[in-house]
Amino acid sequence: MPLISVVVTLIVVGVLLWLVNSYIPMDGKIKKILNVVVVICVVVWLLYAFGVINRADEIRVPQLR
Repeated sequence: MPLISVVVTLIVVGVLLWLVNSYIPMDGKIKKILNVVVVICVVVWLLYAFGVINRADEIRVPQLR
């Protein structure tokens, strides 16, 4: 993935999160949870994008019988 699209995506996600935090009235606890979820998703996406972690389809889950 080109570095420019990573930077643009991070900027868009940051601006959207700022807009939600600034203009949508909600409880502080909900904002904190939303921010944590978005940050975790972005970090996982970055780890996938740079190949630090592999795709989930390579994980084998045993079948229950």
